Amino acid sequence: MHTLAVEKRALSSCVGYVLSRSRRTVPSEVGRRWFASMKTINRVGRTSLGKREDQAQPECGRRTYSQAASVLPPFDHTKRFRFTQPPHPEWTYGDGMKLPEQEDQEIWGASEAARRRRVWDLEGTSSRETYQLLTSAIIPRPIAFVSTLSEDGTPNLAPFSYFSMISHNPPLLSVSFALSQRRPKDTRENILQTKEFTVNIISEPFIEAANSTSVESPAEMNEWLLSGLTPTKSVLVKPPIVEESAVSMECELYSHQNIPDSPSEPPTTTLVLGLIKRVHVRESCMREDGLTLDPEKLRPVARLGSVSYARTVEGFDLPRVSWKATKGVYEEIERTRKE
Repeated sequence: MHTLAVEKRALSSCVGYVLSRSRRTVPSEVGRRWFASMKTINRVGRTSLGKREDQAQPECGRRTYSQAASVLPPFDHTKRFRFTQPPHPEWTYGDGMKLPEQEDQEIWGASEAARRRRVWDLEGTSSRETYQLLTSAIIPRPIAFVSTLSEDGTPNLAPFSYFSMISHNPPLLSVSFALSQRRPKDTRENILQTKEFTVNIISEPFIEAANSTSVESPAEMNEWLLSGLTPTKSVLVKPPIVEESAVSMECELYSHQNIPDSPSEPPTTTLVLGLIKRVHVRESCMREDGLTLDPEKLRPVARLGSVSYARTVEGFDLPRVSWKATKGVYEEIERTRKE
């Protein structure tokens, strides 16, 4: 028993060090099991490479990560996207929320415990806690794998989950960058200087390679080499696309906005809008219509909170709602409730 306790403490120390170096290294379930009592990790100062400055580096690495990750079931490579029925096929207008399972009742039901809410006043909440709250609430988030070049031609490759499609007419996407007090984001600087970039969609087969590029490294470091991914020449813009990606978009800077925490403060975030000029799609990932992507083949990866990622393995269809078809039903519900 004593030996087991010592091993647990040693492993906890090593896994904590791995987390301090890279917030994206250890799976969240491992984190929840091993880091519950390690609240000092997030308060430790870091160098530009994310190393802890206040202690010697423990002897740990791939072996320790494997030990920690072994607590979880292995990744199921055979699992593929499939369509199912919607959650409540019997739902009809006016039904509201349906809770068939007891577990659902405990979370979503009408009991006092289920209805209890905690409210955050974000004006009085630290930036770190706001980040933890919002990134665990606004999920899943698509990931923009952004390729840029500096003015002198130095390549940069990095993932960003503050990313969304803005519109199809004109074809616009958005990526935002949190501004670090230590040093500027290379991707942001490159986009503002050269006004060009590519956005690539991340899929399961190269998620670890993509994740490796999130390292906070010196500007001259080449993330393409670290990841082992393949830069391929774009058609219109200078930054390359990612050969391994099933969907790559060549973009020109449409506009950007620096956003401060308050009007009197310096900006803390930069929002970039990109005009999509070219889209490259692997034909092997397309449906038979030759226009749309097949999620079973695309296998996109999304961000959750903390160091967690999500797969897209199930979906369901819901019909578009027509007012012409539902007007009579609405009027009947309205009349019944008035009675």
